Amino acid sequence: MTAGSGLLHIEAPPESLVMSGGLFHGLQLWVNLPAKDKMMDPRYQDIRGGQVQLLTTEDGGALLRVIAGELDGHEGPGITHTPITMIHATVRPGAEVTLPWREDFNGLAYVLAGRGSVGAERRPVHLGQTAVFGGGGSLTVRADEKQDSHTPDLEVVLLGGQPIREPMAHYGPFVMNTRDELQQAFEDYQKGLLGSVPAVHGM
Repeated sequence: MTAGSGLLHIEAPPESLVMSGGLFHGLQLWVNLPAKDKMMDPRYQDIRGGQVQLLTTEDGGALLRVIAGELDGHEGPGITHTPITMIHATVRPGAEVTLPWREDFNGLAYVLAGRGSVGAERRPVHLGQTAVFGGGGSLTVRADEKQDSHTPDLEVVLLGGQPIREPMAHYGPFVMNTRDELQQAFEDYQKGLLGSVPAVHGM
């Protein structure tokens, strides 16, 4: 979703999952827009699991889902106006994956499930933790040999993007460059000037 000049939306799990129960991961990533694009027209993308680019490491130890941006020439379906890469990796116990990474991007790993380590130094990470990588042209993630009984693999989201390096003012869901722009966004919301995301059919 690109909020741009303003968009009303709500995220909710599928009704069938609410009724039947079960584990549902909801991950919300906010990517800032540069000042020149802040007021662009809003848009929404419905990306389904079958649309992401699926890759695997040579040894079959990791499954990589390229959601947005590109990895080694393979592009994901997500469209962003700030250059980013977003990958969901499933790493089998004991397996290690090193991915090429743009040197002008920052990089981080967020652990959805399991335990492992990151970087050449093998710094430990586990469920709910985020690792921030330093500079360099690659990211390395390794799954521990033993995982919890309810988590067979290390599940990790790898993210990175080109820093914008502009002033930022934010409050609640509004992110702008100045306090005056922030005030204007509140006024637009109160006047009902924001767009809305249509219901996604077939969910």
